[in-house]
Amino acid sequence: MARRRLVYEGKAKILYEGPEPGTLIQHFKDDATAFNAEKRDVIEGKGVLNNRISEHIMSGLNSIGVPTHFIKRLNMREQLVRACEIIPLEVVVRNVAAGSLSKRLGIEEGTALPRPIIEFYYKDDKLGDPMVTEEHILAFNWASQQDVDDIIALALRVNDFLAGMMLGVGIRLVDFKIECGRIYEGDFQRIVVADEISPDSCRLWDLRTGRKLDKDVFRRDLGSLTDAYAEVASRLGIMPRGGSGKTGPQLVH
Repeated sequence: MARRRLVYEGKAKILYEGPEPGTLIQHFKDDATAFNAEKRDVIEGKGVLNNRISEHIMSGLNSIGVPTHFIKRLNMREQLVRACEIIPLEVVVRNVAAGSLSKRLGIEEGTALPRPIIEFYYKDDKLGDPMVTEEHILAFNWASQQDVDDIIALALRVNDFLAGMMLGVGIRLVDFKIECGRIYEGDFQRIVVADEISPDSCRLWDLRTGRKLDKDVFRRDLGSLTDAYAEVASRLGIMPRGGSGKTGPQLVH
């Protein structure tokens, strides 16, 4: 088997050159990091669960006309995705006060916000991914005004879809992070949702009990991260109840 060419390795994923021009293979690792990688561990099965959950969400977005880089899942840990020019911004949509928003503004965690709030963070690990405004984005040419408008529209559509999906299985979508990229098709450019959407990049709380089903379990030492992610997968119908993501045959195809 020919050795695959590594394109990029991040904290949670590896990108390899894809089988066709304009494609990449996205591999989900078991690495878990928090607090800008100050806290880290390897948690068996996490990558499998994130791959399957992200596949489920991205496929759903594609089906309703929200453009993403996702093409198909290849195996338990890998997806085939479109290569795109990543815009160096993390886009956070908040529905409920939690995390840094509660700390910055002194709003009690769990307070419903009057409307979805969109925040931008500049992607730079050395700087700790600082929060930035639209003025920064435009002044430093990270994205054009049209790009920003498209990103906001995409983020709100993802929020509507994801909030409804999670509400249907008894989960409250507190907030989530997406990344966006540019895909060029001849002279035409479009913005797509890239990276992943999984419990690694969302805050998900049980609607009835408030139990956390996301990476805050790892950040705050609240128990088994794979159990929390497996609960999300089970409710979404991706995996039967009682599965952990550690063994492939438990997952529903």
